[in-house]
Amino acid sequence: MTAQIEQVVTSGTFSLDGGTWEVDNNVWLIGDEQRVVVIDPAHEPEKILAAIGEREVQAVLLTHGHDDHIRAAGDFADQVQAPVYLNPADSMLWEAVYGQERAVDQEIADGDSFEIAGTTLRALHTPGHSPGSTCFYVEDLGVLFSGDTLFNGGPGATGRSYSSFETIIDSIRERLLTLPEQTVVHTGHGDSTSIGAEAPHLEEWIARGH
Repeated sequence: MTAQIEQVVTSGTFSLDGGTWEVDNNVWLIGDEQRVVVIDPAHEPEKILAAIGEREVQAVLLTHGHDDHIRAAGDFADQVQAPVYLNPADSMLWEAVYGQERAVDQEIADGDSFEIAGTTLRALHTPGHSPGSTCFYVEDLGVLFSGDTLFNGGPGATGRSYSSFETIIDSIRERLLTLPEQTVVHTGHGDSTSIGAEAPHLEEWIARGH
């Protein structure tokens, strides 16, 4: 059986640099009828648990450390008894939420692979939105989980602490737009897109500068 991808949309807030915004987040499940990996279990654990049902959660993978993506992740992971993975370059964002009370269980490094339901997710370190931002590429399914690095319509926001527009553009150009153009991009917020749909607009984004 081929690994299946499921989407759960959850609602909550995002806070950084003294501001707070209402946000809807995409939570992604990939797996089969027995086991799943959960990417960015944001805001509403009970809604995600309902989608998982009786299945075992093998791992909780975080694309980055902004509070809308991680604030519910520790409690969720503890409930399902699964390890939380995060790139250590975002540890200061994790600690801003959790302090010393709850540590990340495992670090993610560029090139790490995670196997589930006969398929493999490969970690691509794509800094810019945050220093540790990481996408997960599933080559055999032709899918990229982009977190907040690449959206339908352009790069993720870079106007806040620990972010860099030049860095996110380099990450997208070198790590993402080199993927096959038919690759479906499942984002951290909003609608999915594809590499082929976004690639022609790179120079527009650079000219726009945000």
